[in-house]
Parts: sequence; C-alpha cells; structure tokens
Amino acid sequence: MAGFDRIDRISAEVARELDRILRDEVHDPRLGGTWSILRAEVTRDLRYCKVRVSVLEPEKRKDVMAALKSAAGFSRRELGRRVELRYVPELLFEMDTNI
Repeated sequence: MAGFDRIDRISAEVARELDRILRDEVHDPRLGGTWSILRAEVTRDLRYCKVRVSVLEPEKRKDVMAALKSAAGFSRRELGRRVELRYVPELLFEMDTNI
C-alpha cells in the first residue's frame, strides 16, 4: 500500500500548487466568483491529473471551466517548475457539483 500513499502525497501537492498558480498567476477575468479545487487525482504513471473544481455560483460555472481549460497549458508549465516530478501530468479539469 506504500504506492498509494506516494500518489496521495503527490496529488495533494499538485492540488496545493495548482491553487496557488491559478489564484496568483492566471489573470483571466472569467476566473471570478467563488471557486475552489476540491481534489486532484494523479494517475499512478503520473501522466494525467483529474482536477475536481467546485464553483459556488451556477451562472459562472461555464465561464470558470472555460478559463481553467484555456489556462491548462500555462498551469502545467508552472506546475513543472514548482513541483519536482519526473513527468508533469496533463491537467483535466472537471466540474464537481456535489456540494
């Protein structure tokens, strides 16, 4: 089970750094309102990362998701600079409406 602990730690670090990058570095006016990264799930081979995002205002969900998807390349490059990994995972943003 040690492999899962490692992936969980990497996922938590990716979520933390992605939140910093998106809030501080990305200056897209569509990224407004109340939103948060709930969870990042990095695959075991470190190639992909599903990022679960929650947006409080229903009318802004489409704009926030479009802004996140358009900033995915920049976010991945910045993530590679901040987190030391062999492979920087491709970011796949998904809406989470469970709240």
